[in-house]
Amino acid sequence: MLNMDYNYILDIQKIKDVYHTIRVNSKHKEKIVSFELFLSSNLIQVYTVLKNRTYIHQRYNIFLIHEPKIRVIMSECMQDKIINHLVSKYILFPLIEPKLIEANVATREGKGSKKALLYMKRYINHLKENYEKIYVLKCDIHKYFYSIDHEILLTKLKKIIFDPELYQLVKTIVESTDYEYVEELLSDKIKNERERIQSLKISNQEKQMKWNELNRIPKFQKGKGLPIGNMSSQIMAIFYLNDLDHFIKEKLRIHHYIRYMDDLILIHPDKEYLKYCLCQIEEKVKDLKLKLNHKTQITELSTTGVIFLGYRFRLRDKRLYILMQNQTKKRIRRRMKKKNTKNDREELLMRYNGYLSHCHSNGFRYQTIYKK
Repeated sequence: MLNMDYNYILDIQKIKDVYHTIRVNSKHKEKIVSFELFLSSNLIQVYTVLKNRTYIHQRYNIFLIHEPKIRVIMSECMQDKIINHLVSKYILFPLIEPKLIEANVATREGKGSKKALLYMKRYINHLKENYEKIYVLKCDIHKYFYSIDHEILLTKLKKIIFDPELYQLVKTIVESTDYEYVEELLSDKIKNERERIQSLKISNQEKQMKWNELNRIPKFQKGKGLPIGNMSSQIMAIFYLNDLDHFIKEKLRIHHYIRYMDDLILIHPDKEYLKYCLCQIEEKVKDLKLKLNHKTQITELSTTGVIFLGYRFRLRDKRLYILMQNQTKKRIRRRMKKKNTKNDREELLMRYNGYLSHCHSNGFRYQTIYKK
């Protein structure tokens, strides 16, 4: 087992390397330009606060994005971002990665959604050769990132982080959403978004739909929640359900299992056994102070199929079809209507190539480009 101490991250070269990674991947160029005006002194400042053990997490910049549903993004200042990446890369990843099961694929290097889709296809194709009916239990955690309990998470982390100073640094990051300003700032953003929607030249029905979506944005509670957008949040979120992953694989003996963050997929030929599994999972989830949402269900692949990672998986005559979701088709077509030429439509469709390459989409591509 790795046993790191605080001095492991007190390395100016590690800090520089982390910053350059952030710089390459950052979409906020103005933040980079501002930081680089005094780059050397800013990097030394990061080193100094860590060396002196005086690190305090600064205020988040909170904003709303539409992708297409509304999400709350909490952006850190550059110093916080560097320390977050430093802790994630050199502490959390090395300690957590060896404990994860193979089928826990979100965020991890060499895995991700492509690996999840590969497992899904492999498992279904394997089972369809031997069974007439295949059932899928899909479990979805209700407001997962907002519901992660700090005390439970920190208890789990303390079992793998033995250095008290390192643990305290990680604890500071975990508890960074506990300040009152977070809820106040989020409320202001929602209020401003309401006013923006009110000013839009759309129907009252469309406005109401957008307001309803705003109402569903969860509130941060003290002692709960990880900010979406932080590297450490992604790592801690895949770790939080790790014991449940092992329970499903080793105790429930579900061989065909995939987890992509808060989406759990169990594939099995026996529907009754999946019902039993669901009851067991509900109890385990409750112990983590979480709950399953309304999307949790058991479906047969040859009837309705199952939606996973934006695709519908369905069996017809023993053949697996991976289909586009209707809402995705509608979203692409809406954007296509604004494009006047074939070249413009082809260029837009190129942006969706990654998504379209995993499903049966040739007919959709043709209709979208040539039949405006």
